[in-house]
Amino acid sequence: MSENELIKHDGSCHCSAIQFQVFAPKIVNGYKCNCTICTVKATRIHFIVPASRFQLIKGSEYITTYTFNTHQAKHTFCKICGVQAFYTPRSNPDGRAISPFCINSNTIEQVKITKFDGQNWESQMSQIPNISKLSNDN
Repeated sequence: MSENELIKHDGSCHCSAIQFQVFAPKIVNGYKCNCTICTVKATRIHFIVPASRFQLIKGSEYITTYTFNTHQAKHTFCKICGVQAFYTPRSNPDGRAISPFCINSNTIEQVKITKFDGQNWESQMSQIPNISKLSNDN
C-alpha cells in the first residue's frame, strides 16, 4: 500500500451519536490553526478532504452548526457531547475538515503538521495557495 493510497477511516464524536467514514491516506496532512475558534476549542488540528470522500453514517439529527464573521465556515458540533469531529472550512467550502483525533479505527499512521495562521487568514491563504485544492477530487 502506497503512502497516498486512500483507505477508509471510521470516526465519531465522543458519545458516538455522530458517526462518519472518510477516505484519506494513512498519513494525512494536518493543519494546525490559531484562529479564534480553533484556539478556544483547542482542537486546532484538522485534515481536509473532498466532500465526496466523506460520508455521514448516522446522527444528522444530533448535529448543530455555528458560524461567525464571514459565515463561510460551517462549524458542526454534536448536540450531546459538544465535540466537533468535522466541519466545512472557509478555505474549502466544497470539502470537509476532519479532526484526526476523532478517527477511531486506528487507521491513521501519522499526521504531518503544517501551521496555519488563521488570525491572518487572507495573507496565510496567499502563502499556502494549494490548500484550496485539497477538496478537489483528484
